[in-house]
Amino acid sequence: MCTAAVYKTKDFYFGRTLDNDFSYGEQVVITPRNYPFHFRRMGVMEHHYGMIGMAHMADHCPLYYEAVNEKGLGMAGLNFVGNAVYQKEKPNRDNIATFELIPWILSQCATVKEVRALLEHINVTDTPFSSHLPAAQLHWMIADSSQVITVECTKEGMMIYDNDMGILTNNPTFPEQVFQLNNYMQLSPKAPENHFSRKLPLCIYSRGMGALGLPGDVSSPSRFVRASFVKLNSVSGDSELESVNQFFHILGSVEQQKGCCIVGNGKYEMTIYTSCCNTQKGIYYYTTYENHQITAVDMNKENLNKDLPICYPLIQGEQIYMQNDTVH
Repeated sequence: MCTAAVYKTKDFYFGRTLDNDFSYGEQVVITPRNYPFHFRRMGVMEHHYGMIGMAHMADHCPLYYEAVNEKGLGMAGLNFVGNAVYQKEKPNRDNIATFELIPWILSQCATVKEVRALLEHINVTDTPFSSHLPAAQLHWMIADSSQVITVECTKEGMMIYDNDMGILTNNPTFPEQVFQLNNYMQLSPKAPENHFSRKLPLCIYSRGMGALGLPGDVSSPSRFVRASFVKLNSVSGDSELESVNQFFHILGSVEQQKGCCIVGNGKYEMTIYTSCCNTQKGIYYYTTYENHQITAVDMNKENLNKDLPICYPLIQGEQIYMQNDTVH
């Protein structure tokens, strides 16, 4: 269960929460331009755009959960269990496994317009990475500073939707998620008016009552509504610090706390990490469940002409600043 979002001020920001009951040991991974991507059916891509994001390293290969390339294009894969349907390999198509789709697109596309053209030739296959890592059931949000789309592979085929909210969660399908927003059109950040009855002297007794009815549970549909409301009504300054701060507050509205979602065997789903990337500067920010301090990795401070991934393990453990640490 996850939530992805975009946010635009002076710059454009792309990120997500990753909610699960366990971690694969993910790291912030920079894939430089000359790292050879070995695709199962599309050969070797030796030169491509550099990218940064969160990935699990398997056999020296970055399996990206989400990433942003040096051109400012971002892409995230989110669980879509029960609805995702992939195909067997087809002739005369670009047969791309699910775990290959993010690097395949971010390696060669600079804009969503280019992504749309590339998707016309892609057949997303159910090829697993290995016997230990089966094909994940995913759908994807892809964005640049001017367009956001959602891509879903279902029994109807590959579907591409304009995503005007700039938000994606999990199930149900994206059109169903969007349709549910009709049920909340009365919500507002402003104080409400009495439309119940002119015969009753109803009054406002608290701030924030314009958003009464905004769902607060951690289900995918509720997180979609809540994240959309918070994001579309968010206000911040244009500076990097103000923008990044607001982005983490947006995704903080759908953060999952350990203990609130039991998945069995003494395990709980929780927000393992939250990310935010300035797509124009190539700076990747993150927090973890154990560490609320924002940590940053700048892709452009690395040599992007190298041929090996550059990995940064996540900084865990809460970072607390003791303001009165000095003894007087």
